[in-house]
Amino acid sequence: MLSRRSLLLVPAAATLAAGPAYAATAPLKIAFVYVSPIGDAGWTFQHELGRRALDAAMGAAVKTSFVENVEEGADAERVIRKLAADGNDLIFTTSFGYMNPTLKVAGSFPSKKFEHATGYKRAVNLATYSARFYEGRYAAGVLAARMSKTGVFGYVAAFPIPEVLQGINAFTLGARSVNPKAATKVVWTSSWFDPGKERAAADTLIAGGADVITHHTDSTSVAQAAEEKGVFSIAYNSDQSKYGPKTCLTAVTHNWNDYYIARVKAALGGTWKSIDTWGGVKEGMTRLAPYNAAVPDAVRKEVDGVMAAIGAGTRKPFAGPIADQDGKAKVAAGQAMADKDIAEMKWFVAGVQGKI
Repeated sequence: MLSRRSLLLVPAAATLAAGPAYAATAPLKIAFVYVSPIGDAGWTFQHELGRRALDAAMGAAVKTSFVENVEEGADAERVIRKLAADGNDLIFTTSFGYMNPTLKVAGSFPSKKFEHATGYKRAVNLATYSARFYEGRYAAGVLAARMSKTGVFGYVAAFPIPEVLQGINAFTLGARSVNPKAATKVVWTSSWFDPGKERAAADTLIAGGADVITHHTDSTSVAQAAEEKGVFSIAYNSDQSKYGPKTCLTAVTHNWNDYYIARVKAALGGTWKSIDTWGGVKEGMTRLAPYNAAVPDAVRKEVDGVMAAIGAGTRKPFAGPIADQDGKAKVAAGQAMADKDIAEMKWFVAGVQGKI
């Protein structure tokens, strides 16, 4: 679990732009709940960029605030409940472990609107949203395979939930589309944000022969470890090139700006409804950061082509034939996994070395 640094409600930064005029006489009060410190990179930082973009776009029509470093579980429920009781009209909770606390609080405040990132439980006043992170992961796997000399990759992962498993599997499938013998070694940290554990996991993977490492955790430790050890990394959530100026090849990044602005406009306009949003490359919610100078032009063009094909729907990361770790066929040739099956993924593809 995360150690708490603060439970105080933090006022939003000053409004950056006047924004459009709305009929409401008072600003819409909006709160964000973050699982880790904001910092300058990572999962929470990307959501914070979305909040800032919202302020800039909507101006005086909204009043936003956030609480950072909130532990998943009972602590989250207390924070979310207080935000609702304090008069916030719309509350975004931005970590998987906030799902049940958000659902419970939403039931107690039927006149409030709630949105939960990466979850699957909804209510009349509770919407869900996420991105198809796995699409960017597949392209990152292609890049990793082109840049690797050993064909062995390291993956620092937080928890074995479907969202994380999708990324590990897609990365491996992308790599194996280039090198059929590619192998991805996984080390679990059992924490979204623990720089020490992430660094130790990265060091273990590098010592085990991985010459490209990536992660599904929130800190910059993996990029920093790779830079110090002289191996390549592919970052996650945010562009982390400043932490690996020589070795960080790119990052699979998230863009929440447009989503937050659209949902707040819907709330202000009276058209907000509880929906499930799962956007990817096509919608601009999943992107790759600028490439490192070490990436050859031919590789850049190849990876860009993969991203374009994914966005156009002509290349599907989970298209068959796909087998699991034990060699059992999971997706037949000529077929592609349905969204429902991707969303419930609980297995590893062939080429992944690790246990769930």
